[in-house]
Amino acid sequence: MERLAGAGEEAIQRIGSAPGADKVLGALGTLRDRVDELQKSVRTIDKLERRLTAIEKRLDKLEGKGTSSSRKTSSAKRSTAARKRGAGS
Repeated sequence: MERLAGAGEEAIQRIGSAPGADKVLGALGTLRDRVDELQKSVRTIDKLERRLTAIEKRLDKLEGKGTSSSRKTSSAKRSTAARKRGAGS
């Protein structure tokens, strides 16, 4: 186990001392930050989609359409929402 740990440490040192390694390590750090931001954005989009669905149901009730306008995919939700916003403008 010690030999394996030593070999791993040696490999990390070699990678760290290789030309351009600082750029690679910097890019990996930036990538991690970007993935975190992306996860936060996706969570926000999910919340907005749930709110939009609830608002569309309320609007359908007010317009007298009932709740028969349930959609199967999120892309259909987005295109319908875009049409509704465009028509209202």
